Amino acid sequence: MSFGLFAILLVLFSSCQVKSKEAKEETTVKPNVVVIYLDDLGYGDLSSCGATELETPNIDALAKGGIKFTNGYASSATCTPSRYALLTGMYPWKNKSAKILPGTAPLIIGTDQKTLPKMLKANGYQTALVGKWHLGLGSGLVNWNEKVTPGPNEVGFDYAYYMAATQDRVPTVYLQDGHVEGLEADDPIEIDYKNNFERQPTGLENPELCEMMWHHGHNSTIINGIPRIGYMKGGEKARWSDVDMADHFLLKAQEYVKSHKEQPFFLYYAMQQPHVPRTPHPRFAGKSGMGPRGDVILEADWCIGEFVKTLEEEGVLENTLIVFSSDNGPVLNDGYNDDAVEKLGKHKPAGELRGGKYSLFEAGTRVPFITYWKGTIEPKVSDALVCQMDLFASIATLVGTEEQSTDSKDLLDVFMGKSESGRESLIIEATTRTALRKGNWLLIPAYKGKALNKQVNIEVGNSPVPLLYNLKEDIAQQHNLASENPDKLKELMDAFIELRGADYTKTQKLELK
Repeated sequence: MSFGLFAILLVLFSSCQVKSKEAKEETTVKPNVVVIYLDDLGYGDLSSCGATELETPNIDALAKGGIKFTNGYASSATCTPSRYALLTGMYPWKNKSAKILPGTAPLIIGTDQKTLPKMLKANGYQTALVGKWHLGLGSGLVNWNEKVTPGPNEVGFDYAYYMAATQDRVPTVYLQDGHVEGLEADDPIEIDYKNNFERQPTGLENPELCEMMWHHGHNSTIINGIPRIGYMKGGEKARWSDVDMADHFLLKAQEYVKSHKEQPFFLYYAMQQPHVPRTPHPRFAGKSGMGPRGDVILEADWCIGEFVKTLEEEGVLENTLIVFSSDNGPVLNDGYNDDAVEKLGKHKPAGELRGGKYSLFEAGTRVPFITYWKGTIEPKVSDALVCQMDLFASIATLVGTEEQSTDSKDLLDVFMGKSESGRESLIIEATTRTALRKGNWLLIPAYKGKALNKQVNIEVGNSPVPLLYNLKEDIAQQHNLASENPDKLKELMDAFIELRGADYTKTQKLELK
């Protein structure tokens, strides 16, 4: 072989090696991960899930272009526990502090605890929170006039722009990386959840100042014409505008994508709709015909459409896994008289399901659940049993690592549409009470207490006898099979005790037969 020919072959070989290396690098580019998390959205609130009175075209586009799960669950029927499970991969009932929190509650995620954003940071991701937090801040004695820590940044988020708790709780301010945005030094914030401040009007004592009237529990400090939970003084220039909140969070989410698109990112976009107080922007007020609750669902759908459009315009949509879900099921009157009940019409927020927020019945925890990845996930409807808690282990596998120390299950193939083998069982929770979903069956042990939460008009799942349902045959949970199927009742009760712990069943004095 001549030297010239050898040199040519060597160049060609080297060129192939470079191209092979480049091709390998291209195939190992890590996808962006976005979790869009709504608040109190019911399984029947979307037109893609059967709603006929509301049209949600942008969320429907995710469902039609991705995987719509018919058995997708939040861990809990209330917000804080579900958010805890989503971010930690742990059952919230293992943490006694994981319950609905006041705005002054300390951080309930340990700063040394494993979290989804920490795992992704360790694998080269940028991480961000935009929206609702409600997992506590600080150590219990928060001074809102200095940096509030620990918080989202200390549990894995590089960037965090958020409200501390909920829209109906004080403080009604935004924080960025622990600092209250727009706070003036000569107008410090004071917060108290027990005692009012002198000369501060409240919904209870000054109803004439309320533009939205409270129904129950929301009768403390009035801000923007809306009475809240808790008392607040000061921070006038820092207070948010309620009707602009959806636009505000959307802009922050869009800005984050635009400024971080060059490297893989994780964005937890925690929207506030349709939680109370429902304050649609004037563009959406009256559009649904169902009052503010319907209007803010339309608003949320529009926001999601605009956000997905930003992903596409920035050239990252085809390399982004989007997960869409809700923290718990629906509720109509959750503290304000806002026509949610009066203007409901034919709309069924829970669809065929029984119960709602606060309930162990299916509508409490079975929620809209969609995974979407343009060009990668093939559209389908999946009946696999999945939980938001499983995103931790599944996303770990997606980015090339492994997570087996939490309660999260690796269901990546299920979330990607390659398998229908979901969870075998799941413990669901509602206000410290727990139940078992196993296969097609749901067991709700006997619990003392009222069967109906009269304030919100929702059946909570309390019964003097165990409740047993075959959800495949009876999704509306109308037929309790406990007495006529004692073998199945025993099977599920034994499984429940094994998963939940004998100590729990003993302290709750559950009916085991």
